[in-house]
Amino acid sequence: MTYAITQTCCNDATCVAVCPVNCIHPTPEERAFGSTEMLHIDPRACIDCGACADACPVDAIFPVDALTGGQRAYAEINAAYYAGDDRPAAGDEVEGPNFHVWSEPVFERSLPSDFGPLRVAVVGTGPAGMYAAQDLLLHTAAEVTLIDRLPVAGGLVRYGVAPDHPATKKVGDTFSRFHSHPRVRMHLGIEVGRDVTAEELSAHHDAVVYAVGASADKRLGVPGEETPGCLSATAFVAWYNAHPEAVAQGVDLSAERVVVVGNGNVALDVARILVADPEALAATDIAAHALEALRASRVREVVVLGRRGPGDAAYTRSELLALKHLPGVELVVDDHDPRTGAAIDAAGPGDRAGDLRGLARVRTDAEPLAGAGRRIVLRFHSEAVEVLSGGGAGGDGGRVRSVRVTDGGGGDGTADLRAGLLLRAIGYRGLPVPGLPFDEARGTVPHEGGRIAGMPGSYVVGWIKRGPSGGIGANRTCAAETVGTLLADAVAGTLPAPEGDAKAFRRLARQRNRRVVDARGLAAIERAERERGQATGRPRVKLATVEELVATARSRRLLRLAR
Repeated sequence: MTYAITQTCCNDATCVAVCPVNCIHPTPEERAFGSTEMLHIDPRACIDCGACADACPVDAIFPVDALTGGQRAYAEINAAYYAGDDRPAAGDEVEGPNFHVWSEPVFERSLPSDFGPLRVAVVGTGPAGMYAAQDLLLHTAAEVTLIDRLPVAGGLVRYGVAPDHPATKKVGDTFSRFHSHPRVRMHLGIEVGRDVTAEELSAHHDAVVYAVGASADKRLGVPGEETPGCLSATAFVAWYNAHPEAVAQGVDLSAERVVVVGNGNVALDVARILVADPEALAATDIAAHALEALRASRVREVVVLGRRGPGDAAYTRSELLALKHLPGVELVVDDHDPRTGAAIDAAGPGDRAGDLRGLARVRTDAEPLAGAGRRIVLRFHSEAVEVLSGGGAGGDGGRVRSVRVTDGGGGDGTADLRAGLLLRAIGYRGLPVPGLPFDEARGTVPHEGGRIAGMPGSYVVGWIKRGPSGGIGANRTCAAETVGTLLADAVAGTLPAPEGDAKAFRRLARQRNRRVVDARGLAAIERAERERGQATGRPRVKLATVEELVATARSRRLLRLAR
């Protein structure tokens, strides 16, 4: 019996480091690492030891014999990665130039044993920031200050991962063990540029690592985009994940059809949530207000628009497979453009378009959904050109009533798809951080190996460093590069000496913001949310506003002190 890696693979290569026979690829030392959608186990070399499954932070690895339903396809996906490959099987001692037999993971840079502990601030507690903090805490004696503009930690894991992907969220457990680390100080609810400046952060730390992500969304740039009922997938994801800055009652689900522009994983996430069984979602940590709205929702069809053909779709194969096996939901392809069907029919083994073979083909604008079913329609070679409202074109006179899209054969034809909600899922964009340089064209902070240009002692990691590309695991290698650069600068003596110490920064933070949440307050929030969930048969019920989060952190801490 061999093991296989499945849908929730986070690509952080923890499994690679523990495999005793080098059967998981691509490894971080191979060129393909970071460019494949997931890692793969070679069924010829796997010795069934289970070390990878034990180490996986997101429960993505299972014995092939234990795979059921849609997961069975992953046995073939893992094996197909090695089809025609001449890699050595288990027990062989041959090691080619592209292979590395892993033992204990080795961190490329560390500090000399007589080097005093660094004080490093990490701004952002999502995966990028926490991978950087993890490297610093595990490989050096650094003291780490964790800072987040929200009064709760987690970033993308808490507010970006879809609630029906609980295994992916488990990577947060790996990070949370560092929240109470003896060399960590936590200041949640502090925003750089509002409460403290970048200069003040640097004045109290040897180095500052910015892991602030890419929180803005790209615009369509079409007439009517400002119409009520036209919003970003970013806002929709925040809404169903109980982000404190999301409007609790801000999404109207009274229409039967929703149009999603974009065909990446985020587009598939929002499409899936819109048509999923609300009772299945009730077993997740979805926001209470979103669950209530979805129970009352009239949405029965979601049309996902892709500007290019099925062979160029941006979603991963694993996310598409998840849609194929969504209970009670039909996945179909719109055949308005003859190029779509031709690409699917001509696709060879392993081609992305071939994954759509066998799906029914419909005309979205000509074939209304029959019966009481629900469906997701993938419409390729089509883009939104105008959003029409109840009062006509251009967004005047009410909410979204239809979306005008390109239609057919690459020509100039258009079609109007009736819809009551349009979600744009065409990418993210970083925002400037006051006090840091910013590349407006790329939406990133200029850097060299993570070192911010012209700012000694300041660094970036994650999407604000490399742009909005790569999933959770991609941040691990990204963080390793940035931390390596930071430590090299420390050894070279180029880090500016801080003027203030940790206590001085704590006083400064609390003077600027009386509602700062520390590690004990965060633990109180965690307990409260889990208790609320236990009372309703759910894993947790999230606190959905800043006021609730801060009040819970304070009240639970005061109660503990009173005892």
